[in-house]
Amino acid sequence: MEETEPTKRTGVDRLAITAASVTVLLWASAFVSIRSAGEEYSPGALALGRLLSGTVALGAIWLVRREGLPPKGAWPGIVTAGLLWFGAYMVALNWGEQLVDAGTAALVVNIGPILIALLGGWLLKEGFAPRLLAGMAVSFTGAAVVGLSMSGEGRASVGGVLLCLVAAVTYAAGVVSQKPALRHASALQFTTFACAIGALACLPFAGQLASQAADAPAGATLNMVYLGVFPTAIAFTTWGYALARTSAGKMGATTYAAPALVVLMSWLFLGEVPGLITLGGGLLCLAGVAVSRSSGRRRRVEPVRVPDGAGATVAAGDR
Repeated sequence: MEETEPTKRTGVDRLAITAASVTVLLWASAFVSIRSAGEEYSPGALALGRLLSGTVALGAIWLVRREGLPPKGAWPGIVTAGLLWFGAYMVALNWGEQLVDAGTAALVVNIGPILIALLGGWLLKEGFAPRLLAGMAVSFTGAAVVGLSMSGEGRASVGGVLLCLVAAVTYAAGVVSQKPALRHASALQFTTFACAIGALACLPFAGQLASQAADAPAGATLNMVYLGVFPTAIAFTTWGYALARTSAGKMGATTYAAPALVVLMSWLFLGEVPGLITLGGGLLCLAGVAVSRSSGRRRRVEPVRVPDGAGATVAAGDR
C-alpha cells in the first residue's frame, strides 16, 4: 500500500526530530569536554585541534560517499558559516569560558536561538509564529535560571561576557547562512567544507597547538579529538539534515534543551549535584522546547465519498 503524503511528511518530521536530538545531546556533551581540554589547551589551539579532527572525520565519510563538491549556489553560505560559526564561534566560546563562570557563559550564549528566530523571520521570511516565540521565552527563562543557579560566587569579566556575546552572534549568523545553502548542498557537503574553512581560518594557532599538544596529557588530547569527531563532525551533520527539513527558528529553539542536558551530564560525569532551582530551570528549558515545536490543534479532515466512477476520494477542505 502506497504511503499518503501526510504519512510521508510525518516520517520525515520524525527523522528530523531524531537528528536534532542527536545534535543537542552531543553539543551538550561538548561543554564537559571543553572544560576538561581547556585546562591544557588555549582557546585558539583547542578550536584548531577540534576542527582538524572534524575535517579528517568528515573528509573520510565524504570520500566514501562520493558526494562531490558542493554546487556553486551553496558556497556563499558555506564560506560564511565556516568563518563565523566553525571559526570565530569556537574560538570566542573557548576563550569566553576561561574568563566567566559556566552559568554566565550559558546564559549569554543562549541569546543565540533568539537571534536565529529574529534573523530567520526577517531574512529567511519564516515569520514569527506565536508558539515559537512563547516557547523561546519559556526556554530562555529556564536557561537564565540554570545559568544563575550554576554561577555560584564566580565573577564574570566584561571581556568574557563580550566574548560569549560574540559567540552567540556568530552562531546565529552561521545558522541563518546555512539554511539557504542547504537548498543546494547536502548536509554532509556543507559540514565538511565549512569545517575545513573554519580549520583554515584557525591555522594561525597551529604553533600553539603543536607546542601544547607535546605537553598535554592524553586525556585532554582525547577530549579535543572527541570534540572534533562527535560534537562537530556528527552533530553538525545531523543538525544540517534537520535544518533542511524545518525552520531555522524551530531548530534554534530546540537547542534550549542543552542546558538541561548539561546539568544532567555534570551530575553523572563530574559529580556536580544540581540544586532544586537548577533542576527547575532545566525543566523549563525542556518545556519551552516542547511548546516551540508544537503545531497547535489541527482541524480534523473528514473524507468525502463520491459515487463509484466519479473519481477518487476527496478530503473535505481540499479546494
